[in-house]
Amino acid sequence: MALVRSDPFREFDRFFQQAFAGSGERTWSMPLDAYRKDDMFLVQLDVPGIAPDSVELTVDNHVLTVKATRHAPTMQEGVQPVIAERPWGEFTRQILLGDNLDTNSIHAEYDAGVLTISLPVAEHAKPRKIDVSVKDSTTPVGTAQQQAAVAS
Repeated sequence: MALVRSDPFREFDRFFQQAFAGSGERTWSMPLDAYRKDDMFLVQLDVPGIAPDSVELTVDNHVLTVKATRHAPTMQEGVQPVIAERPWGEFTRQILLGDNLDTNSIHAEYDAGVLTISLPVAEHAKPRKIDVSVKDSTTPVGTAQQQAAVAS
C-alpha cells in the first residue's frame, strides 16, 4: 500500500489560506496513521467535530479519497471571536492503494473523532504454500533424445 504523504509545505499553505482566503470555506488535509495487522491494513484519520454523515469515501482507479466537512461555527448575536484557530471547511485526503488490496471489501468506522478504515489484503496477494511434486525416481534422468539434443 502506498500513501500520498503530507505536503511538507502544508503549514505554509494553512497560513496563506488563513491570511488571504477571507471568510470563505477552506480545504484542509486530515492527519493519518496507517498500520498492518495480519491480512488487513488499518488507516486512522483525525476528523474531530465532524458529523459522521458528512464523511464520504470513494475509490476510483486504486485511489481512496476521504472527504468530510465541518461547517463554520455559528455565532450568537453580540459574540465576537477573539481567537479562531479551529479549521472548518472541507477536509480531504487521498491514499494510493496497491493492487494487493481488496477494494470491494473496504470498511469504515467513525468513533470519537477518529475515522478508521479497514483495507483487507486481496486473496491473490496473501502468502500461500506451494506444494512440491515428487518425480518418480525410477525414471532415468534424461532420455537418449534429450541427451543428444543437449550434446548438439
